Amino acid sequence: MRERGFSYVVMMFVVAIAGLVAARAVENSLTNERREKEADLLYVGQAYRNAIASYYENSPGTFKQYPAELSDLLLDSRTSTMRRHLRKLFRDPITGDSKWGVLRDEDGRVVGVFSLSEREPVKQGGFAPELASFTGMKRYMDWKFVYQPQ
Repeated sequence: MRERGFSYVVMMFVVAIAGLVAARAVENSLTNERREKEADLLYVGQAYRNAIASYYENSPGTFKQYPAELSDLLLDSRTSTMRRHLRKLFRDPITGDSKWGVLRDEDGRVVGVFSLSEREPVKQGGFAPELASFTGMKRYMDWKFVYQPQ
């Protein structure tokens, strides 16, 4: 008679453990998803920076200039040969939106982009040398992908 309820207590313990394991698995999955989106943001941001650099460096004549808008990177018709610095305008991997924060110079031309997300990045260090300024940033919108000529 004393053994009544023992199986019930063991089952409750097993269910509690299974719940904890499932919660941890979901948390890990969400963290991995955020890390993947961060990696995509780093890739896309550098693609924009490289496209802006290409536009600037391939300016006709001696006067170098940045694009007036991001769409100018798709088809550069400043010379007799058409050039594509980007094949498409990318979405922000963090927000999922096509809208980016745009950094402009004193002439109003595009020098860089940044995400509009105010979330805190998972990645806080270990960046490539050209992205070393991202170390310790508190928001994705602090990650600025800017082209500055040497």
